[in-house]
Amino acid sequence: MQTTLDGFVAGPNGENDWVVIPGKPNPEALQQVITFGVELAASCDTILLGRKLGGAEFIGYWENVAKTQPENPWHPFAELMASHRKIAFSRTETSLPDPNIDVENGDLATVVQALKNQPGKDIIVYGGVEFVSSLISLNLIDEYYLIVNPIAIGAGLSIFKERKVLELESSVAFKSGKIGNKYVPV
Repeated sequence: MQTTLDGFVAGPNGENDWVVIPGKPNPEALQQVITFGVELAASCDTILLGRKLGGAEFIGYWENVAKTQPENPWHPFAELMASHRKIAFSRTETSLPDPNIDVENGDLATVVQALKNQPGKDIIVYGGVEFVSSLISLNLIDEYYLIVNPIAIGAGLSIFKERKVLELESSVAFKSGKIGNKYVPV
């Protein structure tokens, strides 16, 4: 998940315009972030999403890149996103327009724990703030991958609603000034 220096994953109204650092494009810096994303996504075979992120805007975007934009530098990442099993959690919807996304309405803790017990690769979460916050509050996250952006926005939305002690396991600095950190719960 992308975050600001001051710990926000979105602006007060969900804005994420701060994720793209203004200035001269740096292909090498972009490739570092892409490689980080591809390596992380390749270690997984299932994507969990909140309902709001589970629609055409997120998954549809990556499926489109995978199908129609082989020249896009994000194409390897998009192929992984398109091929992974996708499960969107919702309290209100029983299906989504995208046939490649299963919808789950069961108890979040019970369903996620059952998924974690299935054979296969790791599970990755691309959530919205509320969904990820719910997973964190239920102690269902085993590893946190946070890309810290060199920007402070002063106010916004956080995925952490309570104190959570984490241990830094690894860190990589990108030429863009972003830092990819892997944390595990203590």
